[in-house]
Amino acid sequence: MNEFNQTITKPRESILATNKVLKNTYLLLSITLFFSAAMAAVSMAINPPKMTGIITSIAAIAMLWFVIPRYEESSGIGGLVCVFIFTGLLGFGLGPVLNAYVGAGLEKAIVTALGGTAVIFLGLSGYALTTKKDFNFIGGFLFAGILVAFIAAIANIFLNITGLALAIDVVFILLMSGMILFETSRLVRGEETNYIRATVSLYVAIYNMFVSLLSLLGLAND
Repeated sequence: MNEFNQTITKPRESILATNKVLKNTYLLLSITLFFSAAMAAVSMAINPPKMTGIITSIAAIAMLWFVIPRYEESSGIGGLVCVFIFTGLLGFGLGPVLNAYVGAGLEKAIVTALGGTAVIFLGLSGYALTTKKDFNFIGGFLFAGILVAFIAAIANIFLNITGLALAIDVVFILLMSGMILFETSRLVRGEETNYIRATVSLYVAIYNMFVSLLSLLGLAND
């Protein structure tokens, strides 16, 4: 009888734990997206130099690689503080870019990029949540693809080739779509048990997708 009860209890506990991680991830993601948007608004009001975005991006990458991994397993508030600093940096760095679009009369491009990002994220997340399909098989491809696209993006800063910029934006949108499917699948299947790590992954996917969509619309409007 005890063995039978344990057989029932273990899957139930596993489901509850998965639901808790999923709930915490989407709650923290929502808050950090709002915080990031607020930091972008502050940056637009202050109107810092154009180099601000590069500086904040470098600082955010350093946090992503060296700081967050040290605190993501922490039971204290260290991990949460790191997530807010990370998302705040990226949000603040968007200010000069958004001001440039507003100055060029491309406010509609910003709204369209936001709407497109929301639709893609909700659509892909909904698909992964309802089907519970395993997308682990694309993990290696995503890692390699992001690395190549990142190197190409850095190279194009110096090359300044419009066609290459267009291709990089399209590739990033596809890769970030895959990342959303990959991470959401791991969450719903109970393979990802750290909501801080999951939040950062989904935030990075949403952020890069928005920036890539905005860049595409900017190229389309010359």
